[in-house]
Amino acid sequence: MKPPATVKRAAAWALPYWTRGQAGRETPQDLFRVLYLGWLVALTLKLLGSAWDVSWHFKWLRDDLAPPHLLNSAGTALVVALTVIHGYTGYGVDKIALRLIQWGTGVFLVAVPLDLINHRVNGLDITSWSPSHMMLYLGTFFMIAGVVRGWFTGAPPGRERTVVLGALFAFFLENVHFPEQHQEYGVLSIGAWDNHATYAEPILLQFAADQMGRPVDRVMMVGFALPVPDFLYPVYAVVVGASVLVAARLMIGRFGAATLVAGAYVGFRTLIWPLLTFTGFPPSAVPFFLVACGLMVDVAFLVRMPAARAVLGAAGVTAIAYGALTAQSALLGHLYGAVKGQTGLLGAPPLVPASALWAGLGLMAVWLAVEWLAARRGLQPIEARVIATATP
Repeated sequence: MKPPATVKRAAAWALPYWTRGQAGRETPQDLFRVLYLGWLVALTLKLLGSAWDVSWHFKWLRDDLAPPHLLNSAGTALVVALTVIHGYTGYGVDKIALRLIQWGTGVFLVAVPLDLINHRVNGLDITSWSPSHMMLYLGTFFMIAGVVRGWFTGAPPGRERTVVLGALFAFFLENVHFPEQHQEYGVLSIGAWDNHATYAEPILLQFAADQMGRPVDRVMMVGFALPVPDFLYPVYAVVVGASVLVAARLMIGRFGAATLVAGAYVGFRTLIWPLLTFTGFPPSAVPFFLVACGLMVDVAFLVRMPAARAVLGAAGVTAIAYGALTAQSALLGHLYGAVKGQTGLLGAPPLVPASALWAGLGLMAVWLAVEWLAARRGLQPIEARVIATATP
């Protein structure tokens, strides 16, 4: 059977580029766009798989070949192919971007079998915060960081450069926020239990109870759905999530960039919420507060001095994050209870107000480091560098 004409044309176009080269090699614009379109497709597949994954694991007993895993694996296969292409040809990346992509992909691929072994040895291990899961996020972190740098340094100035950079940062935010979904699903699962309902299948609850050595009761449900300290959710969101928004604002270089990146991620979570819940999967709280954090980051960049911006911005983002989480918990929890005929604050995971000090200090430290790195490495948009150079 002969291959389709489109496949022949694609092969005829691509094969001349399949030559050995060093990273930083001059890349034709049409090839550059195709490579990064491939990254957008790969990260989209991983995004869809991960979005389905947490909901799946709050309903069904774990299965290595579950549909979300297969969808994620398709994205991973494309990631590996792109990593090999960049590494062999040297096209589309500089040395730093290539190393970040290679190390990130390598850590991710090592983490996959370790995670499978972990589940075989330790049983359910539903928490998103386990060491093997954190290795998966860390690998993806470095991988996307390399892709961001490759696009940032290689794409010509213009709207396309800005839009794709924003999309890549939205994928970045999704990856770092992923473990927080455990609490976002868990808090609603506890609320359902308190109102004499369950989202998980009986076989999953019984498996978890047997693993904990206790009956299927509320204590077991809390251990199953909220197994980490309550302070972790807001502190991690402020320190890690807001830091991604700071980096996005710095590198995109436009007012509103952080808000749009946060809005894109939250908008995606809002769109898939009914798709999952109406097909019988558990609901989750949606991190609407991240949009307020993004807006505060954008406002902070009106301060011209980097050090002052970091200090004032960290204080402002922390205050707005904790305030928005409190409001979201009260408002959306009330609406959710009204719709479901339930009571309780189900709109956000538990909040520990006293942790705000540590969240603010952590964000300030990271923000200062990001500002220093941006100044040292020239991680500013080309347009901003030109303006800064031309200003006496």
